Amino acid sequence: MDWNTHQVFNQFSELANYNLLDTDPALHEALERSGAGWARPSLQAYAGELGRSETYALAQDANRHTPELRAFDTRGRRIDQVDFHPSWHQLMAMYRGQGLISQPFEETRAGRWAAWAAGFYLHGQIEQGALCPATMTQACIPLIQREAGLWAELKDKLYSHAYDARDLPAAQKHSVWIGMGMTEKQGGSDVRANTTVATPVAGGGRGGEYLLRGHKWFFSAPMCDAHLVVARTGEGGPFACFYVPRWRPDGTKNAVHVQRLKDKVGNRSNSSSEVEFHDAWGLLMGEEGRGIPTIIEMATYTRLNCVAGSAAILRQATVQAIHYARQRQAFGKRLAEQPLMRAVLADLALESEAALAITMRLAQAYENAHDPLERAWSRLLTPAAKFWVCKRGVELTGEAMEVLGGNGYVLEGIQGRLFLESPVNSIWEGSGNVMCLDVLRALQREPEAARLLLAELAPIARADAPVAAALARVQALLALPAEQLEALGRMLVQDLVLVAQACLLRQHAPAAVADAFIATRLGSAGSGGRIAGAIDTRAIDVNALLQRALPH
Repeated sequence: MDWNTHQVFNQFSELANYNLLDTDPALHEALERSGAGWARPSLQAYAGELGRSETYALAQDANRHTPELRAFDTRGRRIDQVDFHPSWHQLMAMYRGQGLISQPFEETRAGRWAAWAAGFYLHGQIEQGALCPATMTQACIPLIQREAGLWAELKDKLYSHAYDARDLPAAQKHSVWIGMGMTEKQGGSDVRANTTVATPVAGGGRGGEYLLRGHKWFFSAPMCDAHLVVARTGEGGPFACFYVPRWRPDGTKNAVHVQRLKDKVGNRSNSSSEVEFHDAWGLLMGEEGRGIPTIIEMATYTRLNCVAGSAAILRQATVQAIHYARQRQAFGKRLAEQPLMRAVLADLALESEAALAITMRLAQAYENAHDPLERAWSRLLTPAAKFWVCKRGVELTGEAMEVLGGNGYVLEGIQGRLFLESPVNSIWEGSGNVMCLDVLRALQREPEAARLLLAELAPIARADAPVAAALARVQALLALPAEQLEALGRMLVQDLVLVAQACLLRQHAPAAVADAFIATRLGSAGSGGRIAGAIDTRAIDVNALLQRALPH
């Protein structure tokens, strides 16, 4: 008897086996204008490797087979070991082998930050969990460079392109990973509420030995070779930053006890933990009383990575949505031919390109931080972009998932994982409100930076009435008393980012992209872009937008 009930048709797999850079003209252009054309051959090869179906499978496996904690060995000895699926190690080795950990600091050519941002953005489209330890390791480099003894020990291991997963003292390894420990149960973003105490072993002081006692509620990632940890120097004393290795100098395991791993919504391939310090050995970095500014400097770099990570998520979600809609048929037409679906896809394409534009502009600012204008971009727009781009990622991955319908809602494909992944960038390294308050604080403390930034944007904004009007709103808000402005912080930051994105697209993107972004985000053809597809497509060139987002 033949039990064949049906033929499978009008079903299409997600896009794979393509080159992520070859299909991204906006990224190509950003590399060229940043002076990073020299990095294109290497990035093109990496983009081809990332786009292989085998790499997508690695990402799927790493997130399905999540890390497992083994606190003790078979005889009851404390080991605090986290075991990973082999796919995790392959993904980590890919990223490290590309040299992206150290590229902004090791490389001397112009465009090095743009080259790094492009590599991070490409990798983040396929798998984000591996980018957590990579981000923290990269961000610690400028801090450790200021500690002569530590830098002499770790420079070659931080700059190494060789992946070394062995759990050994750092001195015995080819390369190392560095994590961070800030958050405690009672404080969250309020690091000043922390209670962990560091006691000097001898005289203490910069580079001196201390013993840490306390806890961290989020400690990422526990298998890193060392962590930078904020603790008080004495009960109720000032805060300081400490280098806390996984192994003590005498070769014994340091007393950082992993209590459990976090069962997270997304970012599941990566291990995040809760730990206790049972007189853990550490070295003081910098001066006592400078712990929070020191760790915030590290966070300045990691926040840029959050922006780039969310831009990567938006890009992959958009690419997969367009690819699927061009094939799937409903009601007699392909989805990409349906007028209302075209509005959604065009909106996704606009948001994705705008996120990339501000990511690459910020990378340029980090490279040229000695310039006051570039510092203004990095100081004001990094937290602002983290607020806006990361929140847009949360909203629009849901829209992109909806394009695939039920196929998008299952975790067998990438769209569901992108949706679950996206909130972490909004939360980690400061939630939305913390980012807005940081922008307000910077505006108050560095009025010259605000003046320089607005002076650069103003001539570009004047070319488009909606952009000029939004910039005027920003300036009007800035004139308010501080106690009034705080409650309006999200309005201010939203307008500031939209003005910056509109100006960048007007400067660098094709007219069809800039015109459509301004009309739908700031003009009468949309509602601020808050609901994907709630735009007047009569005012924009949808064909041009979709072809640019994913060339046929």
